[in-house]
Amino acid sequence: MKNFIAPSILSANFAELGKEVDSVISAGADIIHFDVMDNHYVPNLTIGPQVCKSLVDYGVKKPIDVHLMTSPVDELITQFSDAGASMISFHPEATQHVDRSIELIKNNGCKAGIALNPASPLSLLDHILEKIDFILIMSVNPGYGGQKFIANSLEKIKKCKEIISNSGLDIEIEVDGGIGINNIKTIKESGANIFVAGSAIFNSDNYEDTIKKMKQEISAE
Repeated sequence: MKNFIAPSILSANFAELGKEVDSVISAGADIIHFDVMDNHYVPNLTIGPQVCKSLVDYGVKKPIDVHLMTSPVDELITQFSDAGASMISFHPEATQHVDRSIELIKNNGCKAGIALNPASPLSLLDHILEKIDFILIMSVNPGYGGQKFIANSLEKIKKCKEIISNSGLDIEIEVDGGIGINNIKTIKESGANIFVAGSAIFNSDNYEDTIKKMKQEISAE
């Protein structure tokens, strides 16, 4: 399965967001990751669909991956898909009808993902696995960027990969939280193929060098 680096714009300089996104794409980013927080489901307030639409109108062609840390989710699913999102994930605890929210994402032409907090069990996937395109495993507690990777997330990623392999389904594993050059290889070896990195990229002196090193780590056998 192909590997993807997905810089999270949560750590970007919002005064120059278009240029920042251009810079990480030029540096080798595959996907642009949106952390959408509502100060309700998680203790922070970030960005809405207008920012997504602005980047699409600005000319961003890379897939836009929207992680909804919000409750409820359905209205924002529609708004972000209308704004140009390519992938949308949400937390099953944040919606009253998980199936309905998945269907809404798919019916709006986006890939559907389920996001799991560090304490959320993999059993939440039991009845929906065949309906989703990717699983987003949070390796920090959602709400803020720049947190340290939670070590036992590796075991969760491995178990998730095993569940997918046993199902025979083609589902990608995305990991978000505390990913850097020093641990991305281990995360890949555990079963992930989409790597969200915010501060590790945007706080670095050289985006291209950082993304290049990350790609070297996940391409090395």
